[in-house]
Amino acid sequence: MLFDVRTHPFQSGRGPLSPGSRAGLGAALALLALVSAAELADGRPAHYVALMVAAPFLAAALASWRVVLGVGALATLIGAAFALAEQTMSLVSAVNVAGIALATGIAAAVASVREGQAERIAELSKLAAVAQQAVLRPLGPQVGTLSVAGRYISSTATAEIGGDLYEAMDTPYGVRMIIGDVRGKGLDAVRLASIVLGSYRHVAYERADLRAVVTDLDRAVARNVGDEDFVTAALVEERGGTLTIVNCGHPAPLLLRRGAVIPLEPPAPAPPLGFMPVVRPRVERLEPGDRLLLFTDGLGEARRDGEFFPTADRAWRLLGHGTVGDGLASLETALVEWVHGRLDDDIALVLMEYTGSRPAPTAAVPSWEVGAAES
Repeated sequence: MLFDVRTHPFQSGRGPLSPGSRAGLGAALALLALVSAAELADGRPAHYVALMVAAPFLAAALASWRVVLGVGALATLIGAAFALAEQTMSLVSAVNVAGIALATGIAAAVASVREGQAERIAELSKLAAVAQQAVLRPLGPQVGTLSVAGRYISSTATAEIGGDLYEAMDTPYGVRMIIGDVRGKGLDAVRLASIVLGSYRHVAYERADLRAVVTDLDRAVARNVGDEDFVTAALVEERGGTLTIVNCGHPAPLLLRRGAVIPLEPPAPAPPLGFMPVVRPRVERLEPGDRLLLFTDGLGEARRDGEFFPTADRAWRLLGHGTVGDGLASLETALVEWVHGRLDDDIALVLMEYTGSRPAPTAAVPSWEVGAAES
């Protein structure tokens, strides 16, 4: 859930063939069969042997270098058989067979380089997943009076990891959540995200006012970034059915209520963390069944053919059913389908549902007073 890398590295070694190797082998064998059939139909001398030089290169586009060598050896043998079938082997036929052998070596080298790159990308993806999972932790399913789910959708447009972040905690001041987006990519962004989350996990328990939490986070960011780095963030607090939101340059959360979708824009704009934001809280009274979607700007920027994903128009239909986890799964499916599987930026999503006020605790009656209490 935290990091989904949609890559399928080619298998190496002597195990079963990977799907890529099978596809490359099949395409190369089909080409050899077609050329051989054309050669047999045409008769002597060998006119089409030179076309077999394409077989190892075709295999190299998808298959492993071992498969490429096998295809090249087969192509060389078939070419040599057609050349030897001539009454007198011509110089052209000999050069064609030699060319197939040379092409096999070049194609195998290309396949080896491609396999090495695929393995390095796969290793980097694993390291990225470990780094990001060390920063983000699973949410929910219940935090205080809220049902909560979080989801991280990884971009397929780049192998770099992003700095999107989220957290939800039950504190003495109510359930508090944060969602944020670090400017930039790579491990530096993950490092800054970990600093923000580490600070938030501490100060969320210590500061009664969300504005004080913002001030502490801004100091933490300012101490650890350059002049052009920053973190957009939205902080949410639910206490006794009252929702308080402070926004530091982040996309406004969406409130889903009885079929309507309401953007909770801040009373006044504020800059991101790192630029000393002065925030004004927005306060809403929640109703049981209300849902709130927090998201990073990757959702707002997702588009196909220049048309942006209609988040507000489709939010209720996608997010208003089942559990909050079901809602996020539906949103991700619709989003990936909209962009045809290619996102330009990572996306962090948090969906919460207000289930009602926490019941007041009742004092336990000692067993020896039960009779007196009933009388």
